Amino acid sequence: MKALMSRKEDTESLQDLGRASIQIVHDLKNQLNGLKLYATFLRRRIEKSDRPGDEQETIGKLISGLDRAAQDLSMIVELGREIELKTQPGFELAKVLRNLCSSFPEGETQVVCDSDADSVQGEFDHSKLTEALKSMFAAAVKFRSKDDGARTVSVSLKASDNNAVIEWSGLRPLHHDPFRTFAGSDEIRLSMAKKIIEAHGGSTTLADHKLVVVLPLSDLTR
Repeated sequence: MKALMSRKEDTESLQDLGRASIQIVHDLKNQLNGLKLYATFLRRRIEKSDRPGDEQETIGKLISGLDRAAQDLSMIVELGREIELKTQPGFELAKVLRNLCSSFPEGETQVVCDSDADSVQGEFDHSKLTEALKSMFAAAVKFRSKDDGARTVSVSLKASDNNAVIEWSGLRPLHHDPFRTFAGSDEIRLSMAKKIIEAHGGSTTLADHKLVVVLPLSDLTR
């Protein structure tokens, strides 16, 4: 009985710690927004005065950094909350993937899409799942293999056994779990993407030079 009570107390303590952490992060975000307000006011003063261009550039970088930090804190707060989905039928996975593929500008990394079906539909939260897949695309580009001279990331979509399987291949092997490290903005967004996909009843894996997302196409797992 004592051991059971101890585990219960530990669980309650962790829940209390989680709630407190979310509140602390939320307060930090508010403080950053306050600093951004003062920095924006300072930039306007500098722009109206005859100050060197490098000072304007510096204050611009400061504001951009505050923006990124506030966005990361917002994402951390969302990670600590339960995902609330607003699902609708008729979500066209193939179309969304093609649009995301075309959104990456031609550069040192080429993103190539392939699908064995013109239409792969499911019941999903359109905005949340689209944002999650966008984060997966960004992660795949970041983790691309540097051994390939063309530096190509291939994306495929297949429908099998009432599941949609999305696979990004051509990635380099990683020595850490990017879904849990929280080592930077990309990793935070990737963790959020994983949480959204799992809320849809799906799964994510990263192994053997591939990032794989599986999503159910039949009844939504809640």
